[in-house]
Amino acid sequence: MSQTSTAPRTQEAPSSGGAGSPLGNGLKQRHLSMIALGGVIGAGLFVGSGAGIAAAGPSIVIAYAVSGLLVMFVMRMLGEMSAANPASGSFSVHADRAIGPWAGFTAGWMFWTLLCVGVAIEAIGAAHIMTGWFPGTPSWMWVLVFMALFCGTNLAAVSNFGEFEFWFAALKIGAIALFLGLGVLAVLGLLPGSTAPGTANLLHDGGFLPNGMDGLLVGLLASVVAYGGLETVTIAAAESENPVKGVARAVKTTMWRIAIVYVGSMLVIVTLLPWNDPAVTEDGPYAAALDHLGIPAAGEIMNVVILIALLSAMNANIYGSSRMAYSLVSRGQGPKALGKVSGRVPRRAVLASCGFGFVTVLLSYWYPDTLFAWLLNMVGGVILVVWGFIAVSQFVLRRRLEREDPQKLVVKMWGFPYLTWVALAGVAGVLALMVLDQDTRVQVVFTGGLTAALAATGYVMQRRAAAAR
Repeated sequence: MSQTSTAPRTQEAPSSGGAGSPLGNGLKQRHLSMIALGGVIGAGLFVGSGAGIAAAGPSIVIAYAVSGLLVMFVMRMLGEMSAANPASGSFSVHADRAIGPWAGFTAGWMFWTLLCVGVAIEAIGAAHIMTGWFPGTPSWMWVLVFMALFCGTNLAAVSNFGEFEFWFAALKIGAIALFLGLGVLAVLGLLPGSTAPGTANLLHDGGFLPNGMDGLLVGLLASVVAYGGLETVTIAAAESENPVKGVARAVKTTMWRIAIVYVGSMLVIVTLLPWNDPAVTEDGPYAAALDHLGIPAAGEIMNVVILIALLSAMNANIYGSSRMAYSLVSRGQGPKALGKVSGRVPRRAVLASCGFGFVTVLLSYWYPDTLFAWLLNMVGGVILVVWGFIAVSQFVLRRRLEREDPQKLVVKMWGFPYLTWVALAGVAGVLALMVLDQDTRVQVVFTGGLTAALAATGYVMQRRAAAAR
């Protein structure tokens, strides 16, 4: 496919955090490590996993393990490319180099839209928790407070973003570690007042697969959504002191993080509680498990943790969307006005990302069943399309690096090229399952429309640029 540039453009400035980069290099290794660790722990895990358990029963453990394996492959491929060529546009830059500018344009603006819509969802969720704590306060006030706080944070030095994410991640990791520690003790019957449940909850009430393969597939789709957010660490690495080392270390720890945080916590929950306990969906699986263990104020404890997860995701999504927009503009694939950097921060890109996020919040209030629902459906399958671009890009760039610059292969995809093909087949398989499922079919249609529109726009830009030359 053509490698022609989309427009008279400057290749994205060296994003390795060196003196040649217009962006800062204020993220330290401890920031990257915590962003990588905390990025895997989101509100989707604390809240969304309840619907997955209700559908799949104890087999949710298998669903999270299978989708987790796919995510590990994707992150390994992304880590290989990002360690070889760190860039603030991450997979968008890699798609540009491997497939063509139209692919970088498509993947980049799709992801930007996904993150901005995510900011709105997280702001609304955080405001809902705050109005529960402070009855009578308007929800819009809390949305405004959080948007202003994190917009301000991201307009300042990148180190501020890193510090916020460092402490957010530390709190989330501490909460999960405490939960797993108490849960394992309870499963073993070592927690005071607890009795070891054995396999009763895993094999009774319909067995391990109470709703058959249909339930397992619903759980699989729910688990894929929960894994979103890991990609931010490869975007952030471009503004770190040592991006190659940072990416390599973050990606290499992905496997045990997914195994412990996701698969481990799901196993603890379905071992402790009957999968069809109403509290799993009404209160959330983690709050239900803590309540089962007799932890005082379990619901409020989880509300605090969920609030932290939501605010962390808001902060990370504003950061990720602004850097993606900046990268696209620097490659001639967006409005030039957004490319201005001051204080080594792309402040106009930050404001544009926050502005779109705030407009999306307003749409959720004004048109919750029409425009906002349309936006949610439009981004429903975006992450899978992005993963597809990552896999194709890695296949092409790996061959190129082996021929031209093999010393840059600091991180290598396992079992190349076979596991790359497995990952592509996995992405295609999940999309096929979404088409077959009545509840998610509309998301595939809307996401497909967005993909086609952006790809067509990017291709036209690419051809015009080629003709101009």
